[in-house]
Amino acid sequence: MVKVTFIEENGTKREIDAVPGDPLMYAARDAGVEGIIAECGGSAMCATCHCYLLEAPNGPLPKPQPAEADTLEFMANEPRAVSRLTCQVTVTEALEGAVFQVATGR
Repeated sequence: MVKVTFIEENGTKREIDAVPGDPLMYAARDAGVEGIIAECGGSAMCATCHCYLLEAPNGPLPKPQPAEADTLEFMANEPRAVSRLTCQVTVTEALEGAVFQVATGR
């Protein structure tokens, strides 16, 4: 398991376990992270799993693919350079210790 921290919209920090190979959204949704709605089920269409990557202690994540980048640009509330759709972030050992802030204002 890979430990990742989510900061919920109300400021609560939640360290969760994520399964390598799965989309990060699955772990957040299954752990009940407040604000991860995942309406489209992981197809990068709704931006209801939008988070900001605050810390990546093991190096940067791969850049968003075009579908993720387009959804962030046109669907996400307050997109930033550090915006990611957690449905498009695959859990790897390199994600250990990463910190994500759930985007606000859905």
